[in-house]
Amino acid sequence: MLDHGAPDIGVVSEQAALRHRLRHSAAHVMADAVLQLFPEAKFAIGPPTHDGFYYDFEVSRPFTPEDLEQIESLMSKSVVASLGFKREEVSREQAQSLFAQQPYKLEIIEGLPDAETISIYRHGEFMDLCQGPHVDSTADIAAFKLLSVAGAYWRGDENRPMLQRIYGTAFESQERLADHLARLEEAEKRDHRTLGRQLGLFSVHDEIGPGLIVWHPKGGQVRTIIEDYWRELHYRLGYDIVYSPHIGRANLWQTSGHLDFYRDSMYSAVEVDEQEYFLKPMNCPFHIMIYRSAMRSYRELPLRFAELGTVYRYERSGVLHGLMRVRGFTQDDAHIFCRPEQLEDEVGGVLDLTFELLQAFGFSEYTISLSTRPEKFVGDPAMWDRATQSLQSALEQRNLPFTVDAGGGAFYGPKIDINITDALGRAWQCTTIQFDFNLPQRFDLTFQDDEGGRSQPYMVHRAILGSMERFMGVLIEHYAGAFPLWLAPVQAVVIPIADRHLEYAEGVKNRLKDAGYRIEVDTRNERMNQKIRTAQMQKVPYMLVVGDSEISDEAVAVRHREEGDLGKMGVPSLIERLEAEVATKA
Repeated sequence: MLDHGAPDIGVVSEQAALRHRLRHSAAHVMADAVLQLFPEAKFAIGPPTHDGFYYDFEVSRPFTPEDLEQIESLMSKSVVASLGFKREEVSREQAQSLFAQQPYKLEIIEGLPDAETISIYRHGEFMDLCQGPHVDSTADIAAFKLLSVAGAYWRGDENRPMLQRIYGTAFESQERLADHLARLEEAEKRDHRTLGRQLGLFSVHDEIGPGLIVWHPKGGQVRTIIEDYWRELHYRLGYDIVYSPHIGRANLWQTSGHLDFYRDSMYSAVEVDEQEYFLKPMNCPFHIMIYRSAMRSYRELPLRFAELGTVYRYERSGVLHGLMRVRGFTQDDAHIFCRPEQLEDEVGGVLDLTFELLQAFGFSEYTISLSTRPEKFVGDPAMWDRATQSLQSALEQRNLPFTVDAGGGAFYGPKIDINITDALGRAWQCTTIQFDFNLPQRFDLTFQDDEGGRSQPYMVHRAILGSMERFMGVLIEHYAGAFPLWLAPVQAVVIPIADRHLEYAEGVKNRLKDAGYRIEVDTRNERMNQKIRTAQMQKVPYMLVVGDSEISDEAVAVRHREEGDLGKMGVPSLIERLEAEVATKA
């Protein structure tokens, strides 16, 4: 297996395995504490997660913050008691007897294959149905913290009981735990939902529907800047920008296979002329129809169709989350149709575009994975091999470190996934470069090759930002709402000290607007310091204070949101500074 420049897998795996055992064991200790406080509680599942652990309970009332404090206290007592974790294998009948009063455990037992070994783990008086593994003793779980409570449907089914889920985390040391809690605190300050309200960027309304975003003027301004830059870059790199409808007839989605494999995530739109139409969950079939609208020659290829296309997909209400998980979103979508000999150049072009685009938004750290052919796949194995090799070669030529997810490709083609790392070190999956051997077959795509015959083009799906909604959420949290100058919805606010300075303030605003900048004047009847504070709270990059002295000198007193007081500047000098900052996208 290839592993180009990856971190020491042994170290990473050893640490991950330790944390898995710690968190799994902490979940058991927490469940024990809950049952001590709530003897009537029914407990369901309690797995470790990437950042911690949770356990689901059915209790007579919701847990309170005071409950969490008591649960933590009881957990600490278990840690001090140094209770060993002991594994036992039991028969199905024994397991059913042991958990006779626990309906969720009985349901799990009933669903286990007949041949599967059933095991339980005990510590102290507590036992749980579990495969393990665990740490040796509760004493190993010294660094833990309970974080929050949320509702969770049993097995994620909205028709099943709503349980109470307690989230927690555990680490191998108090120092690691403290670092993690500090990151969580900073992440809470950066929460895009909170900042979205404070900065007037977007909102969600029950009257409109959950998971459907309303973009406010300032959010719309940022989105427009992003989209304009995206279009300029795509035109420069040889893409054609297209537009497609929001709905399509059922037979289109039947041909594409979406109705067979994706219908649960699709919205039925309307019936027209006794034909059923669906809201589009993806843009691919529309781009394919553009390709099919004419006979294609090898001389025309590659064709690169890009679209900021809004799609609609059903997501359960329990997983909707601000801009990150929505039901209507706009993909920065593109599809490339090319000849076999063009594959590597096309993949390389997508990678170059990706890094130019993402680096402009301040992302310079990435993890990259290459996913190869799974056991079940469609298409010619030789085409798979050629496509996979083009992906690998394009990465290697650019000296990009990547790992290989052997067999991890979709059934219709190999792919590259790129995760960006934000200011808090969190990974976000945005970019995907995905070959598709399924849709060209379903839609019978061909081109006239150089020998006069008909050949099937290679088709590449490609998204760089992922979706405008999710990318905006990532940006808000990455920058903590303080967008760089080129992206800021308001780049500077002019602050007149008194009403007699309003006319001059308006003149400054107009000169800056004429130079292409987004400027406001704070005309409120407030003290200057309050106006500066408001601008700081709104994350405005520059505050331009004007009073008698500034009018006399035909200047402004410049204050930067991070650098503080920069002193007086003439408007021409200020414009030079702004131009340099915007040009570098600093």
